[in-house]
Amino acid sequence: MNEHTIPAEPHQPVAEARAPRPASPLTKEFWKLCREDIRSNMGWTRPGARAMLAYRFGAWTLTVRTPVLGALLRRLGLAMHRYIRNAYGIEIYATATIGRRVTIGHQNGIVIHEYAKIGDDCLIRQGVTMGLANAKGAEAAPDNAPTIGSRVDIGAGALIMGAVTIGDDVTIFPNAVVMTNVPPRSTVISPVSRILPRS
Repeated sequence: MNEHTIPAEPHQPVAEARAPRPASPLTKEFWKLCREDIRSNMGWTRPGARAMLAYRFGAWTLTVRTPVLGALLRRLGLAMHRYIRNAYGIEIYATATIGRRVTIGHQNGIVIHEYAKIGDDCLIRQGVTMGLANAKGAEAAPDNAPTIGSRVDIGAGALIMGAVTIGDDVTIFPNAVVMTNVPPRSTVISPVSRILPRS
């Protein structure tokens, strides 16, 4: 993470203290982040780019302190969030902390914990879930969210559950279930499928 990382939603004191506030959309830095998202997701018409742009806007609206304007902008951000979720199957909450140039390889079935932290230059494919290890009776909070390092390649269908930390330069193979910390420069492989002869 760096000083340009978009912060979590400030509606809870813990989230507000975790990361610096993002650049105003009127500054060059905010638009630079958006241009990087568009380039890393191969064009603004791609679902991944639109999901990231909606996230950036939503994260920024949480920093607007003018009550009436902030409420209106947050409603717009929520509408964008719902559209991206319903149209593309990509659910990224504005309260997450996401670094630069994160690529969403394909749409559908992507759910990212409300307080997840994701580093720079990560690749997230379809069917990836970053969530609670045990959702029964639990509420999303910063202390039960996954933390993903930079340059992490997450395969299709992978599950990253609970307050685990994934180090930098990790590759997670498709359908892997990650519920423990993973050191940097490691590979996580799910069990290989078996072929059973018919009787």
